[in-house]
Amino acid sequence: MTTLFISDLHLSTDRPEKLELFRQFISGPAKDADKLYILGDLFEYWVGDDDSTPPNPEILSLLRSLSEAGARVFVMHGNRDFLMGDKFEEATGATLLPDPSVVLLYGEKTLLMHGDLLCTNDTEYMKFRYIVRDPEWQKLFLEKPLQERIAMAKQLRAASKEAMKDKIPVIMDVEQETVEQFMRTHHVHRLIHGHTHRPAIHHFELDGQPTTRIVLGDWYQNENILVCNENEQKLVPVQKFLTNQ
Repeated sequence: MTTLFISDLHLSTDRPEKLELFRQFISGPAKDADKLYILGDLFEYWVGDDDSTPPNPEILSLLRSLSEAGARVFVMHGNRDFLMGDKFEEATGATLLPDPSVVLLYGEKTLLMHGDLLCTNDTEYMKFRYIVRDPEWQKLFLEKPLQERIAMAKQLRAASKEAMKDKIPVIMDVEQETVEQFMRTHHVHRLIHGHTHRPAIHHFELDGQPTTRIVLGDWYQNENILVCNENEQKLVPVQKFLTNQ
């Protein structure tokens, strides 16, 4: 059997071609997988489980169909959709994973993360993350009317895009020392994450042991899937994955 990993799809009605790609993926080869892990930012934004703005209902339905087909679906919060909760799980049949999480992947302990916790050089973002992940902040936010929450999410997204223009690329990438700290803490030599939109497979040594960090691509320009089985782990472009099935 096969285990699949994706992240940073940022699905919205503004990019209908990516929605169609997701439909083809979920309705097609994903159903043959044993497990699907979505490591954050499935949605462009998620302001609460009560938001039925398109394309949310269709995406939930697609994930439900995959769960009912027999695949186990796991979803991790990203920096855009960290408000997914119990009702999301009920609607999709998926399991929400804490960030970070350790899973046994074909006999090897593997650390799964969205990836933003690794970008410790971006101090402004880390301060913002601390604020919005506070349960009291989330409670107050979710008490606001839906349309107000949507407007706030759009404003935050616009502000984030503007701020990124002034940041040098290295600030928005992971900090290697932070990567190693997380891997030591969780006693692993393989890490899979997204967030940075820089797909690659990095090999290095950690405490004298061969170590791998796999970065998933975004679905803006670098849409890919990490395909894992007992013999290999490879990043495959989504279109190629669909064609080869």
